[in-house]
Amino acid sequence: MLNSVVRYLSCPHCGGPLEADGRTLRCPAGHGFDVARQGYVSLLARQAGANADTKEMVEARAAFLGAGHYAPLAAALARLARTVTDPGVPGCVADVGGGTGYYQAHVMDELPGRDGVLLDLSKFAARRAAKAHARIGAVVADAWRPLPLRDGSAALVLNTFAPRNGPELRRVLHPGGTLLVVTPRTDHLAELVGPLGLMRVDERKEERLAGQLAPHFAVTASERLTTAMALDHEALGLLVGMGPNAHHQDGEDLRRRVARLPERCDVTLSVTLTAYRPLH
Repeated sequence: MLNSVVRYLSCPHCGGPLEADGRTLRCPAGHGFDVARQGYVSLLARQAGANADTKEMVEARAAFLGAGHYAPLAAALARLARTVTDPGVPGCVADVGGGTGYYQAHVMDELPGRDGVLLDLSKFAARRAAKAHARIGAVVADAWRPLPLRDGSAALVLNTFAPRNGPELRRVLHPGGTLLVVTPRTDHLAELVGPLGLMRVDERKEERLAGQLAPHFAVTASERLTTAMALDHEALGLLVGMGPNAHHQDGEDLRRRVARLPERCDVTLSVTLTAYRPLH
């Protein structure tokens, strides 16, 4: 799939366009990037930081999402993507911080004429994303650095529970394109904050999001999704293990905490989905 999406990619060192040369992507300046046997390519300008998702985190996420617990969110995101994407705007569907490709695969099914590029800092996530959908090309990249995408190359940019680099998101988005952002609300997973020692969602998260994006984007649509999930002990362990809480948890302590909970727990999934247009 990378051969199909290379026309959207740029060199992380010089910003030049990339072209496929066998199993290598090259720019006119001579920088080359080998495609891994798992089907993804790393376009990191430097070594990935320690905050990249580990193999264990990615495996937990794949298992949790594969069980369908966040299926209502994936469906809502795909519906909104279909509604806000202008068929006349050229470009790919770029997912910045897209993880295993679970959400983007649902969106791609709603936009059959588009190619997809998924960017994630974790090579373990990229390995899975490369196989998530026939029209997704997976790239290892750092969302906080210049994105290895050409100016205006994306008709739609997805950002689901991921870092938001406002200037870069604006640069890669086509002037007629749309940015879709998914953020947790304050009641998201609220039932687990105390019992499992999870990090609370910042009450000013939406305010901070607006501040990050306001200089570059304007809101065109927003909707809230709140639903209950019935999670057993195994699912609870996967949920904690797949996200940022995994960096702050001791495995044995987490198992003890989970064991004290009822065998099945009702847990709130609560997010805001927001569509933005770029400011010119």
